[in-house]
Amino acid sequence: MLLNQKKNKRRWSILLACAAVLFSQKLLAAQPMMITVTKGFGLTLYASELGDAKQMVLGDKGTLFVGSHKKGTIVALVDSNADGRVDKQYTVAKGLDNPEAIAFHHGDLYVAVNEKIVRFVDIENRLRRPGRGKEVYDRLPGKTNKSRRAMHFGPDGRLYVAIGAPCNVCEAVAPFGSIIAIDIETGSSEQVATGIRSVTGFDWSPMDDALWFADQGRDWMGDRLPPDEINRLEKTGEHFGFPYIHAASVIEPAYDKPKNLKITLPNFELPAHVAPTGLHFYRGQTFPAKYHNQMFVAENGSWNRSSKIGYQVVMLEVEQQKVVKRSTVVSFLDGGFPVARPYALLTAPDGAMYISDDLKGNIYRLYYKDIVKKETEQTAQAEETEK
Repeated sequence: MLLNQKKNKRRWSILLACAAVLFSQKLLAAQPMMITVTKGFGLTLYASELGDAKQMVLGDKGTLFVGSHKKGTIVALVDSNADGRVDKQYTVAKGLDNPEAIAFHHGDLYVAVNEKIVRFVDIENRLRRPGRGKEVYDRLPGKTNKSRRAMHFGPDGRLYVAIGAPCNVCEAVAPFGSIIAIDIETGSSEQVATGIRSVTGFDWSPMDDALWFADQGRDWMGDRLPPDEINRLEKTGEHFGFPYIHAASVIEPAYDKPKNLKITLPNFELPAHVAPTGLHFYRGQTFPAKYHNQMFVAENGSWNRSSKIGYQVVMLEVEQQKVVKRSTVVSFLDGGFPVARPYALLTAPDGAMYISDDLKGNIYRLYYKDIVKKETEQTAQAEETEK
């Protein structure tokens, strides 16, 4: 009898503990998460439930294509009534192996899958039945979990592909650890930058067509080392230091730099472990003038640091080909809790900015509120005049 009483007391204590945990979880879920936006701006949810939403490209007709890394899908998002919220969603492809790197050119969607690049022809007119992608290039290096990729068509019409190193730190065999430019028509390629570690965000400045890219530093050197990098390509074939030197001055202990190797140092250093995954020059007109043609960076956030850092979208002001200032535009870090992990950025057709979130699978729309207010006032005045 006494044994049964002890067992019953133990069962009740376990049940009460479980109930307390569930109750505390409900309280946490009920508390609103804070997203901080710079004064004058607003942030709305454009699309949701997209898995690990990563890189984005925009079609000629305004279709937003989103690639994933783990989910294996490419989705197409359409805002047919232009109200700032997706109302049609199509699955362009599924079951792919890490189709994160995507690009759009002359009506066609390009996707990097394993050693190949495939093309979905006239995709915006075939969203319901896109068919299978046709292979256009087959000489990418084998995919590894460590090596991340990104693609964009450059001002010269070539397809630029960033191919990360397949390791935390190693002497990577080319074309790992480089950016290559591919002529899709002939299949010829050129290595335009080497000595990079992990680049998923790059873009060309609207001011001079110079190529800029963000590179993530190696792990396991402590909370403050090494800084992440913002780089500018001055001439074809430059080496940016990996794995011999990280940022401007952090020497790698495991590998000695070849004596005759000339290294290009970063244009700007970011704090260590902010993880800059997206880099994009704002090309719209609805943000204030000081934001026009400036660089925006998505800091995906730290994962192996004693306290969290990053989880935000920042603007890097560029003057005379140098980054001179970094300022936060959107912060998704609520105290020590990440509400989202921004991954990629893209100027929307209406001048807003899309932000992909690979934590919760959302696409956010960043807009400038004063523009909306002014347009509303102008509409009201026009209606009053008509009366």
